[in-house]
Amino acid sequence: MPFVRIDLIKGKEAEELLIISQAVHLALTETIDVPMDDYFQVITQHEAHEFNYDPQYMNICRTNELLYIQITLKEGRSLAKKKALYARMAELLQERAGIRPADVMIILLENTVENWSFGNGIAQLAPEK
Repeated sequence: MPFVRIDLIKGKEAEELLIISQAVHLALTETIDVPMDDYFQVITQHEAHEFNYDPQYMNICRTNELLYIQITLKEGRSLAKKKALYARMAELLQERAGIRPADVMIILLENTVENWSFGNGIAQLAPEK
């Protein structure tokens, strides 16, 4: 049940954005057991002056191709699965979209099942109390 936000500097065409989106989703399905139909993403392109980063933080050389990928998901994945996700996502983005792994920043935000409503004003996965 991840919800994914992808932020980048303006300049990508719709087809390029779809390739990025699909690569991110494939990594989720391959590494942390996300079903293929659990696909919810928002992609936002920003003006360069609205997109700030340190080009050398942690000795990683970043460019204006940098992607911020923020994933909100239910807690419970192991550290090994998270590391596999990071590696696979960077790999797929490089292979399919030509984005350097150094330009892929991933942030996971974990929460619990009662923090989700998939529609109809109902917390579908929350336990009844």
